[in-house]
Amino acid sequence: MTELPDIADIARLLPHERPMVLLDRLLAGGDEGITCEASPRDDGLFDDGDGTVPAYLGLEYMAQAVAAYSGLRAHREGRSPRLGFLLGSRHFRSNVTRLPCGQPLQVSAQQLVQSASGMASFECRVEGHNIVQSARLSVYEPADPARYLAEDGQ
Repeated sequence: MTELPDIADIARLLPHERPMVLLDRLLAGGDEGITCEASPRDDGLFDDGDGTVPAYLGLEYMAQAVAAYSGLRAHREGRSPRLGFLLGSRHFRSNVTRLPCGQPLQVSAQQLVQSASGMASFECRVEGHNIVQSARLSVYEPADPARYLAEDGQ
């Protein structure tokens, strides 16, 4: 991992708006991957009022880490983050069924493959106190997301 640029707000790396920005901060980032921190929130968006969120939310943390990785690269190139698409996940494993709210989690995404067409694959992990999740995500970042969405609707 390399030295991080001065980014006070991780939301600047993501093509999301609050409250859907689920990552809290950038911990490390480089050419091959990224590590972020997220703490599940009990703000009513995903929690069931019991102080936990479903474990499958870990997949969204992973997807946002991939988006932050892409956003960090864009930031370093002087570009804005672009919209990307989660195409699928494989081998999602979780040793828990619920994630406790307020407990910091480290979310990492390591790029495995990147094609010139914008397709990529990432090995991802979510780790915290007695929590281990992993999955491989397939993503697509088109050069022109608006055109891609317009073509997809025809």
